[in-house]
Amino acid sequence: MPKFKEYKMYINGEWVDAEDKKTFESLNPENNESWAVVPEASAKDVDKAVQSAQKAFEGEWPKLFPKERAKYLRAIASQLRENAELLGKIETIDTGKLFRETKTQANYIAEYYDYFAGLTDKVEGTVLPIDKPDMQVITTRIPIGVIAAIIPWNSQMLLTAVKLAPALAMGNTVVIKSSELAPATMFEFVKLIEKTGIPKGVVNVISGFGDPCGKALTSHTLVERIAFTGGPETARHIIKNSAENLSQVSLELGGKSPVAVFEDADQDNALNGITAGIFGASGQSCIAGSRLYLQNKIYDNFLNKLIERANKIKLGGPMDPDTQMGPLTSFKQLEIIEKTIKLTIEQGGKLRCGGKRHALSNKGYYFPATIIECENHNLPTAKNELFGPVLSVMKFETEEEVINKMNDNQYGLSSGVYTKDLGRGLRVSKAIRAGITFVNTYRLISPSAPFGGMKDSGYGKEAGIESIKDYTRIKTTWFNTSKKPMSDPFTMG
Repeated sequence: MPKFKEYKMYINGEWVDAEDKKTFESLNPENNESWAVVPEASAKDVDKAVQSAQKAFEGEWPKLFPKERAKYLRAIASQLRENAELLGKIETIDTGKLFRETKTQANYIAEYYDYFAGLTDKVEGTVLPIDKPDMQVITTRIPIGVIAAIIPWNSQMLLTAVKLAPALAMGNTVVIKSSELAPATMFEFVKLIEKTGIPKGVVNVISGFGDPCGKALTSHTLVERIAFTGGPETARHIIKNSAENLSQVSLELGGKSPVAVFEDADQDNALNGITAGIFGASGQSCIAGSRLYLQNKIYDNFLNKLIERANKIKLGGPMDPDTQMGPLTSFKQLEIIEKTIKLTIEQGGKLRCGGKRHALSNKGYYFPATIIECENHNLPTAKNELFGPVLSVMKFETEEEVINKMNDNQYGLSSGVYTKDLGRGLRVSKAIRAGITFVNTYRLISPSAPFGGMKDSGYGKEAGIESIKDYTRIKTTWFNTSKKPMSDPFTMG
């Protein structure tokens, strides 16, 4: 693989530079070195991409039979499977995620394209029981138009699939904005889409920063729907921008997911789930289980086991098959984590392991598995999403108490419960104000399982059979079946 890669944007089926030739570099988190250069889109570039998508939408794409669009989705799935290792290498270099995870991810994400391909001809309309004589009234679902899909750097293949696949399945066209932190993966992916022969303009990929690129895209008059995954602050800007074009918006935002372990839980199972939930992907997951509540009777014993497990996690280069935790994606994130830990300790938090830069940090953005005991969940590490391998641990006594504590946070994306009591598992999972609850497991996805949160974690669902409807609009059609002409509208009585 070349040491330094140069990418172009993909607009209207062509590979193009930014209109003003501006570029920016992508850094390898493993060594803090530039490894790729990508175009920095201007507002004019964004307009070209959206106009291209609009032209494709006005063309043949939405008029294709559903089974024809399904063929393109299945072709994308095939390309993902055939090129999983290549995509994995690019994503690992660009994000620092472990290669043993990224190389297999593309294979599984292919299932999402197959899933939505199977739904292309399953979205049905209705015949309404209307209250008027001689009228047949039906509803049909029609495509929306141009979709703006804004993708974060983490889990790019998944977070693209849950937007792109249903959008294409229903006949929409798409402009994807890649993450400025790790843009390369999207360009490698769109090379594979191009191989399917999909019509020009149906899929476009641009790269750039929030302003002007993101702002121009989310406020463009031809964009009808914005599908965004990212942070709450950016989401607020997007909502303001959408007031310019009155577009639909779905938001998949951050989380500060609580996990409760009851005294009757299978401790080995809980240890595995908690480790995966917070230290998997170096904690850089929106559903990371970063707030842990342990019932009093097992608190000390379980916490000691967890600390022992965390201390054994091997940090290292993400391409090394023996590495268990790679670097963070940006130096900024590392600094935020350090600052938040410092504040927590100053306010009474007790550092049990990790908490300081690793020796590898002299080269890249490495940070070790960290566990902090907190007297309450309002301490900085327990309250704020850190997007890193930092776990805040607290005690609880009763079921009612832990439910209240788990719900006492502005986020509501994911949550976890470990107990052998089925009734308790059902009660607690039902009471938690979160879009997802894992019982005796954690950090799983499926094409058929809706994903999304509530409160400050956003709104709307991705994946699952219902999500495809979000990429349609309902059209109502009235048919007059009477043999007689309509009555004179100005005749009364």
